[in-house]
Amino acid sequence: MKHTRQLTAIIERENDGYVALCPELVVASHGSTIEEARPNLQEALELFFETADPTEVKARLHSEIFVTRLEVAVG
Repeated sequence: MKHTRQLTAIIERENDGYVALCPELVVASHGSTIEEARPNLQEALELFFETADPTEVKARLHSEIFVTRLEVAVG
């Protein structure tokens, strides 16, 4: 029986497109738009879970991810 899991997607512009990254598993994908990059990452993650050995999933899965902004002095 399949179940769902909440994961993080970080999407950033890179040149003429967007790169989407799931930091919990270090799985990435891309697309021409955000609307394309997001489902591409979702598909990449689903394929990863379908094909990866459970020990690989356990070894790669970071259960605590914190995304925040920092202010740093420059120059």
